[in-house]
Amino acid sequence: MSGKLFVTGTPIGNLSDFSPRAIETMKNCDFIAAEDTRVTLKLLNHFEIKKPLVSYYEHNKTQREDEIISRILNGEDCVLVSDAGMPAISDPGMELVNACHEHGIPVVAIPGPTAFATALAISGMDNGRFTFEGFLSVTKKSRREHLNEIRDEKRTMIFYEAPHKLSYTLRDLYEALGDRRIAIVRELTKIHEEVIRTTLKQAVEDYPDNNLKGEIVLIIEGAKEEKSEVTLEDAVEKAKDYIAKGMSINDAAKTAARDTGLKKSDIYKALQ
Repeated sequence: MSGKLFVTGTPIGNLSDFSPRAIETMKNCDFIAAEDTRVTLKLLNHFEIKKPLVSYYEHNKTQREDEIISRILNGEDCVLVSDAGMPAISDPGMELVNACHEHGIPVVAIPGPTAFATALAISGMDNGRFTFEGFLSVTKKSRREHLNEIRDEKRTMIFYEAPHKLSYTLRDLYEALGDRRIAIVRELTKIHEEVIRTTLKQAVEDYPDNNLKGEIVLIIEGAKEEKSEVTLEDAVEKAKDYIAKGMSINDAAKTAARDTGLKKSDIYKALQ
């Protein structure tokens, strides 16, 4: 009988956010696959957990995958963690999770802090609909393509960024999207946690030299839907089309008013 893969969230700053269930899962597993074993070891030491660690990060994940899958198929339980937050969200893990599903291995979620959802919740930005965009590529061509794709995105957009690349990213976003409202959320769950609500234009002026510290989440408002102004003449033409299709003048004026937002009485009067 195979073991299980436990996709486990770890604190994004405050160790007190590590859940009792996550601690229990780590204590009971057979081994831990970690993005950076040095970072995870500090977490284990803090909670007095002693378990074997296997490194699983961006540049060795293909080689490690077969080894981890083999051990789980042989009955071992594996906990998958990244340095902070939920694994497989802009961090290594997606391929391993997918491989487990393909091999019929149970994948269990041990939820924990997630930076993009935490940042959105405290930003005050529109969260009815949003899109998580992760990190912008450092490759010019890919970066340009990504920015071109989101130019007309109407949903709130969420990005991750490292402090040493912030100014460069703010300038690129401003050039691609124009001036938009933005929340710069940094140092989540730490002592210096901060939400800076501003605009892209102002942010470019205020932070020209990467002078903000800590891991950063950028939350940017979506494009405004441009509404073309409907004239009375447009509404009358609509009504005439309805009349041509067999509607009475009264019903045509009423329907055209509903379509255009103009007053039924004005449309009706213009039809006389």
